[in-house]
Amino acid sequence: MKTKDKSRKWVWWFLAVIGAMQLYLVRELLAAFALFALGFAAIAVVIGAVYMLHTGWAFAVERLAESQHPVVAYTKRSVNSAEDFARRGVVAAVAGTEELAKRALGRSAAAR
Repeated sequence: MKTKDKSRKWVWWFLAVIGAMQLYLVRELLAAFALFALGFAAIAVVIGAVYMLHTGWAFAVERLAESQHPVVAYTKRSVNSAEDFARRGVVAAVAGTEELAKRALGRSAAAR
């Protein structure tokens, strides 16, 4: 009878250890899941923030392009002239500027 009680005691200890290990593994798995969920949530927040910045920037550029404000018009002309410099080359652009200056001087002399 004593051996039977000793075996039952060891069986209960073995079951208790197995149960405790299962609970420990479940806790570890839940902790790992929580960490992965937090990591993916952080990545999603960063991607969402970049998307919102991009959308806001695109909206602002569209409104600025449609604007009739004098500063915006001046900037558009400056950008267009810079594009002309790049497209035609500096020499051709300078020659075009000189030609425009001669025309303006000719008009001002004729107006006198």
